[in-house]
Amino acid sequence: MREGIHPPYGPVVFRDRAAHHAFLTRSTLAALSGGRTVEWEDGNVYPVVDVEISNVSHPFYTGTARVLDAAGRVERFERRFGKRS
Repeated sequence: MREGIHPPYGPVVFRDRAAHHAFLTRSTLAALSGGRTVEWEDGNVYPVVDVEISNVSHPFYTGTARVLDAAGRVERFERRFGKRS
């Protein structure tokens, strides 16, 4: 790797604002934290990046996604456009 062209890679806390959940991982986004830091459970201070959605609050992972009724959609289509003979 060439020196001086890559962003710094280190520990960063990602905080989900919707679910009030945070997790510590490694990322190059430390520079985008805007100087904001948070004291983590281990007593160390890490840069924090606030995110709007994560695996804790995303509908796909939480099981709150809506399930569409396919039969109702077909019947509505047939009412509007008629059945094929």
